[in-house]
Amino acid sequence: MNVRNMTNAVLKQRAVRFSTTLYQCAKANPERKFHALYDKIYRPDILKTAWLKVKEKKGSAGIDGITIDKIVNEIGESKFLNELYRKLKHETYQPSPVKRTWIPKANSDKMRPLGIPTVEDRVVQQATKFILEPIFETTFKDSSYGFRPGRNAHQAMKAIRKASQKAYWVVDIDIKGYFDNINHKKLMMLIEQKISDKRILKLIRTWLKAGIMEDGSIEASELGSPQGGVISPLLANIYLNVLDFLWEKRHKHLGVLVRYADDMIVMTKSKSDAMEALKVLNGVFHKLEIEINREKSRIVNIWDDKDGFDFLGFHNRKFPRVKKGGKIFYFMEHIPKKGAMKKMRAMFKEYISPRNRLYWDTLDFIPGLNRKIRGLKNYYDISVLSTRWLSRIDWYIRELLLLHYNKRRTNSNKRSNWKVVKGLLEGRLLKLA
Repeated sequence: MNVRNMTNAVLKQRAVRFSTTLYQCAKANPERKFHALYDKIYRPDILKTAWLKVKEKKGSAGIDGITIDKIVNEIGESKFLNELYRKLKHETYQPSPVKRTWIPKANSDKMRPLGIPTVEDRVVQQATKFILEPIFETTFKDSSYGFRPGRNAHQAMKAIRKASQKAYWVVDIDIKGYFDNINHKKLMMLIEQKISDKRILKLIRTWLKAGIMEDGSIEASELGSPQGGVISPLLANIYLNVLDFLWEKRHKHLGVLVRYADDMIVMTKSKSDAMEALKVLNGVFHKLEIEINREKSRIVNIWDDKDGFDFLGFHNRKFPRVKKGGKIFYFMEHIPKKGAMKKMRAMFKEYISPRNRLYWDTLDFIPGLNRKIRGLKNYYDISVLSTRWLSRIDWYIRELLLLHYNKRRTNSNKRSNWKVVKGLLEGRLLKLA
């Protein structure tokens, strides 16, 4: 495999062109099964593009301890890719068990498992995803927004706003341990509806069965697709596409389904429709052998501003507005939910307040803060009312900076007057609201 004479841009362009061709073929013939795909995984342009994607996302080492930096600085990218090319071509590639690590659960004291594949496995998964994704994209429904090219959380929120004009009840659904409970056999049956290449199917099975290593021991994988795997979101969407398909074909009269991976809601006109939608969801989940988390799932009345629901980091609620003539109507708004506000405060405190950063000049925080602020603003500032909540974070950031400045004033290294620093901050520091 020799790609030395090709620039990364040229390789990526070729890979994208091939992916587009696969999409067009699948779109033109919905009944078509694809049978000769395995050799496309180790095409030089596909494999190199997959490596660049994995390299860009960085990430930790798997159970072999090999990091991306080690591949770049010690092993060599060309040597790494050539060896992987040979393994795939001669079918000697064998996935390693994923390394289990535990990370804090959002807005909770509990921990959730994260599976970290080796860099080699991530590259092969990314290459395989590059081949399979355009084929399955033609089967996915408009109700699905998560982990899909050209689709995002903001589009899901837009769908909620539109549906809320005629909807007064929401079925807020949480699936209990979704990624950990995907049935391998049923998942493979769904993949086989579009893919008949036995080597591709074998590759996916080996990833699903590779196992999980924790504290030096390997645990067999009988269910689930580990969160952290590059291909896991695609497999998760394939599995829940059954729900999207059945809803669109038989149950869309009940309301609007909005799904982002395993997070979903149904917006209905009446409580009776909401109750019926919940029964339908229970029935589909039973067939898929997954279970609704009854403690976190609920039916919400969104007629006025008395109640709302959380979805994708936002609290969604109808707030009163006044029309000309003084008539009040209720319009759906999206504000950061309580947990998101708490997480933002914790993030900025962790960045500004550690004792080992007392030697920093207060102005030294600005570049890093602006990167974080820009990201949060791009995500959360999508509603008229969101600025009220984001402005609280602005004040919190300034309080942290003032506290940092005052601590430095107690040291022998005296700082300039706070008014001068404050003026510089206001000129250079971005605002969330």
